[in-house]
Amino acid sequence: MAMTDEAYGALRASAALWVGASVLITNQRGQVLLQRVSYRPTRLLPGGAVEGESPAQGAARELEEELGVRASVTRALAVDWVSSAGRTMPPIMNFRGELLHVFDGGVWDEDQIASIRCAPGEIEAVEFAEPADLPTLMAPDDARRALSALRARTNGTGAVLLEDGRPLVPTLLDRVNAFTRHRAAHHWPWQKGPAPAGMPVRQCWGWLFAPDGRVLTLLDPANGAACLPGGTPEPQDQGDPAATLTREAAEEAAVRISVPVLLGYLPDEHHSSGPCVRVRMAARLTDVGPSRPDPATGQTYVRALATPEQVIELFDWGLPAADQLAAAHQARARLGIPRAARQPLTELPELPDATDLTTL
Repeated sequence: MAMTDEAYGALRASAALWVGASVLITNQRGQVLLQRVSYRPTRLLPGGAVEGESPAQGAARELEEELGVRASVTRALAVDWVSSAGRTMPPIMNFRGELLHVFDGGVWDEDQIASIRCAPGEIEAVEFAEPADLPTLMAPDDARRALSALRARTNGTGAVLLEDGRPLVPTLLDRVNAFTRHRAAHHWPWQKGPAPAGMPVRQCWGWLFAPDGRVLTLLDPANGAACLPGGTPEPQDQGDPAATLTREAAEEAAVRISVPVLLGYLPDEHHSSGPCVRVRMAARLTDVGPSRPDPATGQTYVRALATPEQVIELFDWGLPAADQLAAAHQARARLGIPRAARQPLTELPELPDATDLTTL
């Protein structure tokens, strides 16, 4: 029998779900803005209930109400179906589930952060937290959702669908649990040119470019911790950073590279062995072998291809990161390699010979 409009409306109302919207904002170090609120013991992203408006409009309204900041919110990062099993609620609340949208609030500079005016009586304070600290600061489902949204932002391919904070189709960053370990924090100033004479070189890392302009990045399969290929000079390198990088690329990443070119260095004044420098170089990937454990550590890395901008997001290098990124792009152009379009991080395939690198 056909359902009347009245009966249909009653059925829809009985199945209605709460809809919410939140905003993921980071500072220039990639730390996530969290709110300390008066009504919950755990931290929250800015946001709240959608009130007869679109989720994007609701997110923008909540930003203004909670932080006193007017901003256009247009880019979605995640839509999360939160089930009744995914959130512990008192039975009296009759929680059936909810739909939560996460939008990208962008990267805020110091002036934008200084303009924040917390809503009195509701928002006690805001703070910026390292992504790896979200699980200890937020409720479990809120932390899962925020980290999934952050990974979606890094991948840059649009909103992901989540169920209880977990992606329906996990990406490489999801599979390696990216951002669950503290990112390497190196805030040394960037210096162009060769290291000063007599200053010991403690490390040589390389920006190793695939033909499509992406960079080889090594990820810990357990927690997503990232590093660029390279390592510590050994006696057989005879003080040549290029030899160090070539050897380390073969040992820890099972790849061969062109002759490296120097980008610059980072002075480390507080190394346990005394002041030193950390050299950065660039080269082309020329050959890829089967992945294998690094003989120095026993670790078998996930070999990922990422745009240079995505590489920066995987580390906490502070403001000097922009100068190193610019130097990497200058080297890329000198090597005749195109600029890579943003795309999800992908695992480097194991290729039989160098000619197949052109298909990446």
